[in-house]
Amino acid sequence: MSAGGALQAALASALASEMRLTGIYDGPPARAAFPYAVIDAGSESDWSHKSGDGREVLVALTVWDDAPARLAELADAVEAIVAEVSDAAGWQLVSFRLLRRRTVRDVAGPWAAAIDFRARLLAT
Repeated sequence: MSAGGALQAALASALASEMRLTGIYDGPPARAAFPYAVIDAGSESDWSHKSGDGREVLVALTVWDDAPARLAELADAVEAIVAEVSDAAGWQLVSFRLLRRRTVRDVAGPWAAAIDFRARLLAT
């Protein structure tokens, strides 16, 4: 499994503990009740060293909700949950850093907390 795929699965598994989320998706769902999360960990680059394979993965995690006050609480909870992830199947998570977090509103109505991370992983 790719580093991004393994990390995405680990993050989705960890986020399943957040009972306020109605779902965790790997792309925009056709129909979903608010609040839900979307994880994209598809952007990978080489982070290998002399004797091993490594990847740097950019993770875009977006929490969607129609209630801005609840969205802020959920974004805080999601950040705390993903900070506890320590491994992904077949990959050792070396570092997992927050790059940016912003809250925006879609013209159609829902609010989104976009949280971007950088993960560096080594193959085990």
